Amino acid sequence: MISVGVDVSKGKSTVCVLKPYGEVVCSPFEVLHVEKELEGLDNLLQKLDGEIRVVMEATGIYHLPILSFLQEKGYFVSVVNPYAMKKYAKDNSIRGAKTDRLDSSMIANYGIEKWYKLQKHESDEETYAELKLLGRRYRYYMELHVKALQELTHILDYVMPGIKKLFSSWDEASGKDKLSDFAERFWHFDLITSMSLDEFVDEYLIWAGEKKYHRSRSKAETVYELASGGIPTLSSSTPSTKMLVQEAVTVLRAVDNSLSLILSRMQELAKSLPEYSTVRAMGGVGDVLAPKLIAEIGDVRRLHSAKALIAWAGIDPPPYESGQFVGSKRRITKRGSSTLRKVGYEVMRVLKSHKAPKDDVVYNYILKKEREGKDKKHAKIAGLNKFLRIYYARVMAVYQ
Repeated sequence: MISVGVDVSKGKSTVCVLKPYGEVVCSPFEVLHVEKELEGLDNLLQKLDGEIRVVMEATGIYHLPILSFLQEKGYFVSVVNPYAMKKYAKDNSIRGAKTDRLDSSMIANYGIEKWYKLQKHESDEETYAELKLLGRRYRYYMELHVKALQELTHILDYVMPGIKKLFSSWDEASGKDKLSDFAERFWHFDLITSMSLDEFVDEYLIWAGEKKYHRSRSKAETVYELASGGIPTLSSSTPSTKMLVQEAVTVLRAVDNSLSLILSRMQELAKSLPEYSTVRAMGGVGDVLAPKLIAEIGDVRRLHSAKALIAWAGIDPPPYESGQFVGSKRRITKRGSSTLRKVGYEVMRVLKSHKAPKDDVVYNYILKKEREGKDKKHAKIAGLNKFLRIYYARVMAVYQ
């Protein structure tokens, strides 16, 4: 029984090797995440006599190089939830000191104490791994999208106040952005009011046809009315006005193009998985949310039950009892994946915003919770709990 504790940081790890009863095989030492040093670690471990189990914390992406290397070499590697390790360290440290060397020793001790409970980390299949990476990048670009849209909205408030209310911005499903397209062509109210109503309507209808939008005469008239009564605070004659509007459009469009490319690849990957059609058919899940959901949940076969999936989402209320008292009003833990919670809540929002069939169990469950007095947000969280139980059962059935 040999426990190898690995405390991971950016570009390197601190490794400690222990046997039962605190016997130190190797005092903590550093290993850079480069092939030469990882090969050295492998050579050292190969010389040890006994069953070896490597234990490390999940650390975003920093643990992936050493995890992948050790798995390729055939080692048993257990990747522990950081919260579980933090709790273990708190329960087993009096002084509360923290260094990489102490942490690696603590992790190695954890491996000894939890030896028979350690779960071998099963690498995501390449598809799941790529989906997860793409999902992370999608969220990053979505944050950029929000900022870029705010910038465009800000400049439009100067040149076309109120125009944002008339046009929708970027749509995930279609990839179209009517607001940006309009602002690029008609970048100032002065440009609109320099034409007569009939001239602008004709121009608008031509533009709508070119961009494949609905050719609405009434929308054109509404825009002209807004422009005629609007008061721009940045003159169209200012040399930089047109440049500022069009640069804001260009930045937003570049970000949106990246989002569309990433989502397209996620959809392509998700469709190659056996569970895709099952997940896609669930209430509230469409072409956009299906790949996001699968990306965050990953391979459900690694989870031992639906309860484990719910815990992974962090929507499991912990038990609270003391003596004869049993708590009934409990908050969700929020100790799982915040992204999965967000995607799941979006599924519930979409489900609730459309009239679902009478046999939709989750939809009816949300309605039931609302009738029982829960507010809409908590009713959706309860619905998500039920949704994930059904998700687990249906996807597991696909693989049986």
